[in-house]
Amino acid sequence: MARVSENWERLVRATLTREQLRNAGPGHGRTASGIAGAVPPSLAQTTNIDLILQAADEIQAEDPNVARILCEQAYTMAQNLDPSSDGRGVLQFKTGLMSVIKQKLAKKDGARIDRNRDIENLWEFYQRYKQRHRVDDIQREEQRLQESGTFSSTLDELRLRASEMKKVVATLRALVDVMESLSDDADPGGVGGLIKEELRKIKSSSTTLTGELTPYNIVPLEAPSLTNPIRIFPEVKGAISSIRYTEQFPRLPSGFKVSGQRDADMFDLLEYVFGFQKDNVRNQRENVVLMIANAQCRLGMPTGTDPKIDEKAINEVFLKVLDNYIRWCRYLRMRLAWNSLEAINRDRKLFLVSLYFLIWGEAANVRFLPECLCYIFHHMAKELDAILDHGEAYPASSCTATDGSVKFLEQIICPIYEIQAAEADRNNNGKAAHSAWRNYDDFNEYFWSRACFELGWPMKKDSPFLRRPKGRRRTGKSSFVEHRTFLHLFRSFHRLWIFLALMLQALTIIAFKDGDLDLDTLKTVLSIGPSFAIMNFVKSILDVLLTFGAYSTARGMAVSRLIIRFFWGGLTSTAITYLYLKVLQERNSRNADNSFYFRIYILVLGVYAGLRLFLALLLKFPACHTLSDMSDQSFFQFFKWIYQERYFVGRGLYEKMSDYCRYVIFWLVIFGCKFTFAYFLQIRPLVSPTRIIRRLRINDYSWHDLISKNNNNVLTIVSLWAPVVAIYLMDIHIWYTLMSAIVGGVIGARARLGEIRSIQMLHKRFESFPGAFVKNLASPQAKRLPISGQSSQDSQDTNKLNAAMFAPVWNEIIISLREEDFISNREMDLLSIPSNTGSLRLVQWPLFLLSSKILMAIDLALDCKDTQTDLWGRICKDEYMAYAVQECYYSIEKILYSIIVDHEGRLWVERIFREINASISEGSLVITLSLKKLPLALSRFTALTGLLIRNDPELAKGAAKAVYEVYDVVTHDLVSSDLREALDTWNIVARARDEGRLFSRIRWPDDPEIKELVKRLHLLLTVKDSAANVPKNLEARRRLQFFTNSLFMKMPSAKPVSETLPFCVFTPYYSETVLYSTSELQKENEDGISILFYLQKIFPDEWDNFLERIGRGASTGDDELQKNSSDTLELRFWASYRGQTLARTVRGMMYYRRALMLQSFLESRSLGVDNYSPNSFITSQGYELSRESRAQADLKFTYVVSCQIYGQQKQRKAPEAADIALLLQRNEALRVAFIHADESTTEGKTTKVFYSKLVKADINGKDQEIYSIKLPGDPKLGEGKPENQNHAIIFTRGDAVQTIDMNQDNYLEEAMKMRNLLEEFHANHGLRPPTILGVREHVFTGSVSSLAWFMSNQETSFVTLGQRVLATPLKVRMHYGHPDVFDRIFHITRGGISKASRVINISEDIYSGFNSTLRLGNITHHEYIQVGKGRDVGLNQIALFEGKVAGGNGEQVLSRDVYRLGQLFDFFRMLSFFYTTVGFYVCTMMTVLTVYIFLYGRAYLAFSGLDEHISREARILGNTALDAALNAQFLVQIGVFTAVPMIMGFILELGLLKAIFSFITMQLQLCSVFFTFSLGTRTHYFGRTILHGGAKYRATGRGFVVRHIKFAENYRLYSRSHFVKALEIALLLIVYIAYAYAQGGAVTYILITLSSWFLVISWLFAPYIFNPSGFEWQKTVEDFDDWTSWLLYRGGVGVKGDNSWESWWDEEQMHIQTMRGRILETILSLRFFVFQYGVVYKLHLTGKDTSLAVYGFSWVVLVVVVLIFKIFTYSPKKSADFQLVMRFSQGVAAIGLVAAVCLVVAFTNLTIPDLFASILAFIPTGWAMLSLAITWRRIVWSLGLWDSVREFARMYDAGMGMIIFVPIALLSWFPFISTFQSRLLFNQAFSRGLEISLILAGNKANVEA
Repeated sequence: MARVSENWERLVRATLTREQLRNAGPGHGRTASGIAGAVPPSLAQTTNIDLILQAADEIQAEDPNVARILCEQAYTMAQNLDPSSDGRGVLQFKTGLMSVIKQKLAKKDGARIDRNRDIENLWEFYQRYKQRHRVDDIQREEQRLQESGTFSSTLDELRLRASEMKKVVATLRALVDVMESLSDDADPGGVGGLIKEELRKIKSSSTTLTGELTPYNIVPLEAPSLTNPIRIFPEVKGAISSIRYTEQFPRLPSGFKVSGQRDADMFDLLEYVFGFQKDNVRNQRENVVLMIANAQCRLGMPTGTDPKIDEKAINEVFLKVLDNYIRWCRYLRMRLAWNSLEAINRDRKLFLVSLYFLIWGEAANVRFLPECLCYIFHHMAKELDAILDHGEAYPASSCTATDGSVKFLEQIICPIYEIQAAEADRNNNGKAAHSAWRNYDDFNEYFWSRACFELGWPMKKDSPFLRRPKGRRRTGKSSFVEHRTFLHLFRSFHRLWIFLALMLQALTIIAFKDGDLDLDTLKTVLSIGPSFAIMNFVKSILDVLLTFGAYSTARGMAVSRLIIRFFWGGLTSTAITYLYLKVLQERNSRNADNSFYFRIYILVLGVYAGLRLFLALLLKFPACHTLSDMSDQSFFQFFKWIYQERYFVGRGLYEKMSDYCRYVIFWLVIFGCKFTFAYFLQIRPLVSPTRIIRRLRINDYSWHDLISKNNNNVLTIVSLWAPVVAIYLMDIHIWYTLMSAIVGGVIGARARLGEIRSIQMLHKRFESFPGAFVKNLASPQAKRLPISGQSSQDSQDTNKLNAAMFAPVWNEIIISLREEDFISNREMDLLSIPSNTGSLRLVQWPLFLLSSKILMAIDLALDCKDTQTDLWGRICKDEYMAYAVQECYYSIEKILYSIIVDHEGRLWVERIFREINASISEGSLVITLSLKKLPLALSRFTALTGLLIRNDPELAKGAAKAVYEVYDVVTHDLVSSDLREALDTWNIVARARDEGRLFSRIRWPDDPEIKELVKRLHLLLTVKDSAANVPKNLEARRRLQFFTNSLFMKMPSAKPVSETLPFCVFTPYYSETVLYSTSELQKENEDGISILFYLQKIFPDEWDNFLERIGRGASTGDDELQKNSSDTLELRFWASYRGQTLARTVRGMMYYRRALMLQSFLESRSLGVDNYSPNSFITSQGYELSRESRAQADLKFTYVVSCQIYGQQKQRKAPEAADIALLLQRNEALRVAFIHADESTTEGKTTKVFYSKLVKADINGKDQEIYSIKLPGDPKLGEGKPENQNHAIIFTRGDAVQTIDMNQDNYLEEAMKMRNLLEEFHANHGLRPPTILGVREHVFTGSVSSLAWFMSNQETSFVTLGQRVLATPLKVRMHYGHPDVFDRIFHITRGGISKASRVINISEDIYSGFNSTLRLGNITHHEYIQVGKGRDVGLNQIALFEGKVAGGNGEQVLSRDVYRLGQLFDFFRMLSFFYTTVGFYVCTMMTVLTVYIFLYGRAYLAFSGLDEHISREARILGNTALDAALNAQFLVQIGVFTAVPMIMGFILELGLLKAIFSFITMQLQLCSVFFTFSLGTRTHYFGRTILHGGAKYRATGRGFVVRHIKFAENYRLYSRSHFVKALEIALLLIVYIAYAYAQGGAVTYILITLSSWFLVISWLFAPYIFNPSGFEWQKTVEDFDDWTSWLLYRGGVGVKGDNSWESWWDEEQMHIQTMRGRILETILSLRFFVFQYGVVYKLHLTGKDTSLAVYGFSWVVLVVVVLIFKIFTYSPKKSADFQLVMRFSQGVAAIGLVAAVCLVVAFTNLTIPDLFASILAFIPTGWAMLSLAITWRRIVWSLGLWDSVREFARMYDAGMGMIIFVPIALLSWFPFISTFQSRLLFNQAFSRGLEISLILAGNKANVEA
């Protein structure tokens, strides 16, 4: 039994040790260890068992008996809390704890323990512990600090660092809690009484140290903290004071308890009155305190012992927070909740601000309804006003339940949430039509009319707003319905389409009039009048139709406007058309005086156009807009309202005049180019062919013509004009692209981008960096700091001062590069700058600029045969060589002066340097010194510095000898003979030398400045290698180049940290990789490649640097690293920092805090915290330990990661949870928000209760809950990411919030510029201050494969040049996701930073840009700062990402935001908006549609035989324009010009030659194939989304993709999006080559179809061209086996599409859900029947017969073929009963088929080519019938034909797969193809000398080899 017990205890210990190792890592506090780390959550949440056990661990070594007492008490508490051990993990915990107690009970002598003395022992230990740690002294110190408001150095003298103090406090608190539990059993007259007295003192004391353990976020408001000095900052003290409760406020009831150790304040009153949750109150209390404090900072620091906040700061906060509410009241013409701003005092203002934030903080999903919040606030503010005027506080009736409890959440928010949830349930997980349910916008827009006040207060449960949807009846939408149709494109942007149509009409008329601009032409051109009116009427019809579903609930005014516009549009279009017809009659009457109707028509058109122009000017033209807003005349307002609907948002969407003129000129230039091109190269060449075709009389068609006879060949003309019109509509995007590239290039050049684009440029311009840094990045406070008493009178001193200020920042950047392993230790030493704070007047530059310069200078001196001036001139040609020589000279002088102590020696040094200085000034240095002896002298100096740098004073004797040798060489060798003689006969020195006193001893250097000089001089003299390539790492170079380049760019000056705008970084996270585990790093894929192996080969230099950093040799193996836990952890982080992981993002974002701490430390805002002396050197040493700098940084920066399912991950002990906890431990300022779900049972009914929680790491490294706010229900009603952001946004702080995805990175040098960026909020950027600051991204995933490089370049082009132009001059930049910085208050009071309605807001990020713009925000773009961004690197990942974005754009087309922007922007800004959002995808789709239109047109001409007739007619008439139209028009379609912005970006940032080289390299790597393939991806998903819906978040995976993708996987992904469409185009091209008439033969065909064939090849083979090892024979064989297995696997219930063709095929049809979708799909499928209809008339068999019977007979043949196929593929299972008959039938059918074919060929005109032509005809027909069967699946299923349809589909997929697979298999036979492909895919890696071949070949192969 003892053995079993012993084994059990060993097992427990092993488990606990493993748990401890798992959580190990250098954190800011201690890590939960031992049994304390294993406390189950159910126990830890309600008790402090974990703290008690942690204390037991702490004191185990000191007093095991007391540790045992604590463990026993913890066990008792666990037993009392869960006696039956029902909770998760409770039984195991109790068992383990009991085992630990047994160990503690076991004593060496076996004596029993007397438990009767436990309480006495505990009390005695408590007293000893307090005394040893001087706790009472600390309490007294705290009391003094609280009274004085300042920190002093006494704390440093106590030597209690922050973490140690927290440990002591934690242990004391645990002891007190246990004593309190045990005191009831103690003697009241003895120890019991003493304990009771101690407890009474602790509870009554306001300065108790238990405040240290009270959870807080940033400011410890509940209890004072010694370790966090933030509360003594005057602005924070003033802010806390400003919300304190005063006598003027209503009295709180006596029973109301104030939480924590603080005074009552405004929030306590609001909590009591409205029933807000305690943690919501705590959260918003801190939020408001920080907001007031930071507002005060910018106005000036409050002074005095009781600092006061300025009225101006209060007003600023008040107006900013309630700005949207004030606008809402004005819009509805409602009185505000207060009479006037002057009528309310500062306390009332703070009450209202606090009330708004408390409402917002508890509103949950209602936060997406900003105007609903305004409504709630409006009524609650009135209630508050009444209560404040009352003497006693009382609960508000609106928040009081029937049982008397006061709960804001349940009474106000829950009813609204419940109706939101009910509507969300109706969307059928996003599959239901948008019109079938109300989304967030519909709910919010209810409050855009005064009718919302019918809801009442408290809200009526039976109001229409809170009415639950019943059954299948639709709930009325607000005023906009998102019907799924392409018609939204016309409705939203009707002005664009009308303009393009009218211009096409006018240009075509002019072209057909042969360019004659006479009166007759004018009358014809004026036909644009009826066209304009009719198209506007069509827009009105669409408004009426597409509002269906909102009429029952839409505002009456909105419906009235629709009806009025409808009738007005109908009337005007009818009238204008009638008038114009009369004008045409007049013209045809040929009566010269008959122009009556023409004059009326001109008059009507003029008045109508004038009125439209007048209204357009008033509403869109900047200068007139204010005037129109001022006019209150109802007549004028009526016309304004008719012209443009009045919404709450979008009023006043105009820019200032200069901005307006810029984007108007931009578009006028584009229009000039576009219409010139269109007229001369598109329209005019078609005039003559059109005339010829109209005159042609063709009777002998090649087929049975149904529509072309007797109508002037209309269909022929349509086939001729259709592709031209398509290109006309699409090519404006190409012109926009060209123009934006030019403008973006010019703007970028003016902004000085790309000036430093190489390491050589960085070296050359380094001298100017300190000045530029001081100008832009140093705050005025930092510039005032003195340095060693120097004045800055001359330029030398100014340069020295600048260098001294630059040095600590530059060095910190270099240290960060070393920490990230981009540089080695040697490179770090070479790149670091000396402090430049010493007395050496010369600026000391980094060694990488000066290395080997001294040796080169000596060589010049040895070769010198000229004067001193000539020698110095040659040295000065290299300015850094001159710096090195000067520094070396001055350093030697200073070092010798500092170490020589004897009087004679100092005299000698003084005389030598006096003589040399004199000879320099006389120009006779070459005479004074023997330059040939310089190497000898320097060798002696090198020997001396070599001794001095060893930092060993015992070497002083040797150093003295070395000094003497220096004296000897200088005196007897270096100086000239005259001076040598004088020195030798110098009595005082000669006597000392003879007596042995000269240089007999030295002073060992102990001054830091001298030490630095010695080290530096030694390196200057000894480093022989050139540092021209330092740093070697490409990423380190890029970062330093960008940072130094940005110093010269225009940016706002930096404010001191104390005045900087506070900001928060906000990252949503779901379940992506946090940190690679050891197993993930070592896990090998099918090729034997592990992530670690991949990273070691891709980043070899960084791997070597990593090993150097952790003190390991370069040959260290992976197994050796695994033996050391700290090395293993470092390895995990090293790998994770090179992937797209949360760890990388967190490290990057925490650089902001590090930068602020450094900047704050250098500015030395002195509050007496760190005993900082203003006369000390500028140094960054110790800044991370400065409590004041940390507190200042925390005041300005917070980082919240919203880990949505972190609670669930912790419960199931997922590795992600442990990794997130590790990140919390390592980053003390990191906060994690998550949604926690608890199950609660009431009346036998179990319900889930949801909480929004915020945690940080406590002193034990465990999660400490800061806030827990109950939610009304499951927060995920809409899209996941925005809901995740919304629940956690209440925990953000500051005036700005930067949205960061979890695959981003940041850099310390960029974080240094954040202060400057935040100042942009106050800079002049147009009519309105910025609300979103756009930030440049660097895509860090483009370094290895060509695909990653293409994607990186494409993305970089957009995030730099593209967004640069969008912001200026176009003013239409939106928010595209990633690193933008939001005005936090602006956005949280207007609906948040994203929208969340299901499916419609799938691209949630861009809607915040739409929302910001509609609500009169201003979005800018800034390129002097950048953030890293990871992108998808494999083709499949890229395709999924493109699909997600294209689907999101498809949904945007349907959205109200796009509609309103399209309607409310002025015409030119609307153009910019369209072509840079959904228009890009429309034009992409038009590009592909043009291919179809052109080829189907050619197929029609070929099948009908018209092309031959037309071409012959053209040849007879000598019309070359017709050939041009038929042949050359189509070469535009591929859109080569879209690459121009990328080339311009290359030129700007790399230089012309590198740009050309990069572009050529990209072309050789087949980038055109990739971009053409992407064209298909975007078109497919965009079109399908608008037709059928189905847009969804597609998880792309963010791993390292160098693995081979199987053929079947590629086929599944691209079959319907690319392969089917490519094969259709190939069929059209084959038809064209087979039947079309081409005069020029093969050359003409190639010219016409080259781009189309390129499209086909790209779409079919790109997935295999860009597939690693795609042409390796072994992989090809394996792929074929896998594909056939997948194709033939039958599937079944629960089988995924990845495993079975049948399951995949079913999934592919899921998008066809609605009747509208089926009808559209049917119409689109009909096009495939054209092939059979055309081909059968071209067969030799049919001859010249064009009767319909021929076509009918072809269907008979098709049916026979299908039946024969069915006989051969009949299921063996079904034919089991009549198998013999089946086999006989198959045999007969086979023989009959062969015989029939032979007989037909022999006895008719059927030829072998006819057989192939028949296949060509029947394949598309079969596909059409297959598509129709899938579309009408239910009907086919009911007819019992579904199994047959499935088999036909399988055959088609098998056939398509073989068409693609056969070429791949053929190419795989040739080994050189695979080698060529590898070079093509990984050219960058080969160029950098990386061992990519090892990765491609597979590690196993290498190991075996």
